[in-house]
Amino acid sequence: MEHSAALEGITVLDLGQIYNAPYAGFLMANAGARVIKVESLIGETLRGRGETSSAAYAFTMLNQNKESITIDLKNQQGKALFYDLVKKADVVLENFSPGVMKKLGLSSETLREINPRLIYAAGSGYGQSGPQRDYLAMDITVQAMSGIISTTGEEGQDPLKSGVALCDFLGGIHLYAAITTALVRRERTGQGATVDVAMQDSVFPVLATVLGAYYYGDKKVPPRTGNKHPALTVAPYNVYQAKDGHVSIICIRDGHWRAMLKAMDRTDLLEDDGFKKMADRAKAMDAVDDLVSSWTASRSKQEILEVLQENSVPCAIVRNVEEVLNDEQMHYRGMLRHVEHPQMGDIILPASPLYFEGEERLEQTLPPKLGEQNDLVLGDLLGLDKETIEKLRINGVIEKQ
Repeated sequence: MEHSAALEGITVLDLGQIYNAPYAGFLMANAGARVIKVESLIGETLRGRGETSSAAYAFTMLNQNKESITIDLKNQQGKALFYDLVKKADVVLENFSPGVMKKLGLSSETLREINPRLIYAAGSGYGQSGPQRDYLAMDITVQAMSGIISTTGEEGQDPLKSGVALCDFLGGIHLYAAITTALVRRERTGQGATVDVAMQDSVFPVLATVLGAYYYGDKKVPPRTGNKHPALTVAPYNVYQAKDGHVSIICIRDGHWRAMLKAMDRTDLLEDDGFKKMADRAKAMDAVDDLVSSWTASRSKQEILEVLQENSVPCAIVRNVEEVLNDEQMHYRGMLRHVEHPQMGDIILPASPLYFEGEERLEQTLPPKLGEQNDLVLGDLLGLDKETIEKLRINGVIEKQ
């Protein structure tokens, strides 16, 4: 077994904050790149929230397999130090608000002039151009602007945000994809690139079913449908009560429905014209849901899962986060593993979802302490001796005075 190191030899300067760019950096680190987290002298935002806050787990998850250096980028000596690092880097990764890097004198134009082969990758809420460029963006605001919140919840009730930070992470995934695409192109052309990935652009495709409902409904904005199909054209499609929780069930083919009737011991309905075709079941959605609910309510989640899986009907147990953390499948595949954290104790952390068959996953390391690799990186990449590094430290360029 060999390590998956597709990006071995690639050096990344990761200025990422919170979730978006740090996740792209995490994926690069787990693909073998050397990812150097460049932080302010007080640490990036997520680290700064403290080792005992809920942010500590997210910081630990997203910054595995990285190195940490600290530079005061508002200091002219610190800026010059960063310029020198850019000469040695393949990628600069950031997700500051548009314009912040330019104010620091670190725009893509400036950095790519220093290193024409550089991939400058910027993640943001709405992109680096356009009339909404400067709108402040966090996951919940992008969910609102992109239409996600308007589609979530029950009609007649307040719209709901997603329970997870899907915009940040979908943005991070697309940022990673854009960087690796740019690296492939650089292999052919020798030229660097400026990558501009907006979270809003990244999440738009998740509206596919809702947009289908919009066009299917003569361009009328579809109502919120709770756990039902957004276009109300598929049944059963819902979350159903079991004796000990809930299960999700969907029958997207008529064959699934026939298998469902067999599993429920209701083959007497196989030739019922009110349920035979998908369009018929969609019209009779409430009756279908009542039929399925009456069956699931008298059985356990596991019993329902087993019988429907045996009959090839798409079904899953609705699980909480503790159950997901202990998922047998993900632990078996090496996606999840137990780690002893110095502050949090025994925790479960993920590896990269990008797995290459026949290759061993890279060994995961916990995030470094703030500035832990200052001496290593500055000595290794820039050839600075201990005396020079100590002067930078004394002058408050790489560490607080």
